[in-house]
Amino acid sequence: MRCVRPPARCRSTSSSRWLTSSRSSTWCERASPCTRRASRYTTPSLQGGAMPDAPRRTKLPAAPSTPTGYRQTRRGSKAARTAEKAEKRYQRKLATARAGRGFRNVLIIIGQFIAGAIAIVLVLLLLATAVNTYTRWSLQRRAEKAASPSEQQKRAKENILVIGAEGDDANGYLALRVDSKGKQVFGIAIPDGAFLDVPGQGFERVGEAYKAGPDVAASAVSNYLGVPFNSWVVVPTAVYKDALTKQSVLGIVEAQTNTNLTPEQLDDLTRSVKTIAQKNVALVPMPVKPIKLGEQTYFEPQRQQIADLLKSWWGIDPQKADQATRVIVYNGAGKPGIAGEAAQVLIRRGFRVVDTKNADSFKYKTTRVVVRRGNAARGQAVADALGVGKVSVEPSDEDVTDVIVIIGKDYRPPAAEGGTQ
Repeated sequence: MRCVRPPARCRSTSSSRWLTSSRSSTWCERASPCTRRASRYTTPSLQGGAMPDAPRRTKLPAAPSTPTGYRQTRRGSKAARTAEKAEKRYQRKLATARAGRGFRNVLIIIGQFIAGAIAIVLVLLLLATAVNTYTRWSLQRRAEKAASPSEQQKRAKENILVIGAEGDDANGYLALRVDSKGKQVFGIAIPDGAFLDVPGQGFERVGEAYKAGPDVAASAVSNYLGVPFNSWVVVPTAVYKDALTKQSVLGIVEAQTNTNLTPEQLDDLTRSVKTIAQKNVALVPMPVKPIKLGEQTYFEPQRQQIADLLKSWWGIDPQKADQATRVIVYNGAGKPGIAGEAAQVLIRRGFRVVDTKNADSFKYKTTRVVVRRGNAARGQAVADALGVGKVSVEPSDEDVTDVIVIIGKDYRPPAAEGGTQ
């Protein structure tokens, strides 16, 4: 390291001090007021204006000084032994310092690795949560769309109610779904003794609904299952039982005695059934529990098992109330049977009628549609199905129905659909 001698005025304050080239200006600032003059005597490397690189800061211990001179450096001398001990202490401190620094670096690396791993895990969790949320939302939307009245009406063309009857007595129903695209036929056989809620007639044997007409029977089955059956076919009881025994629906169209299908629709149904292999036909009896009341035997449908069949074959879950709008229909016009007729209209449009009864008065001039759960759009859909109705929203915490309809004198039921013999 090169040294320069300070100016005379600077030497006057500290005559015996020498300055290194890298520290000359600092010495003058601290030792005397001759900083400007001292800068003239610095080395050429400082005259260019650039300071030399400062030594790296280190936490390692400083090395001990080494003795000089012949006597001082002799092995047996006291100074040499002291220097040797100092060197050993220095080496131990140096090793300890380096080990600590290495351990600290390892901890830093491990900490960075753990922090990176945690960040990656959090990102993956967020992605998984987002994907799961979107999947559930998509499935829910798909299920709601599949169970909506409009979508059910589109798929109602695949649904046919086969009625096994003799005269005015129905001995059983077969709720069919003819899946032409999937080349499959599914069916649930409903015994005539099943105890269901018949719109306009209350709870009774579903076989009794046929006496009011095939449309009423179809509405009763549709309302209970939550699947619209707008098409129906009446066949002899023997043909109905034969179809269940043989697991085949080939002879139903040819043996029909009454139907609301057009000849073209009957031809389409015949062609569709003939293209489906018998192994793809599944006709099962409705799960019921027999109940003996006096001399009469009734059958209580098992909702959970039926729900499994509906979900598997029709893709709907009747236990979810938000998939089908529930409606209670009141007769506020005083005309006998008007509430039942309105209920059948709603059922054919995909709504679920919970109950039909008389209103508190028969003096309602205008049909009212009161929304208890949901928004006005839900009530407007009911009013559109009926053709009349003033919609209002009156929220309620009771989970009994979604919409209440009070039939007024302005309601005109549609003309009854006649069958073809």
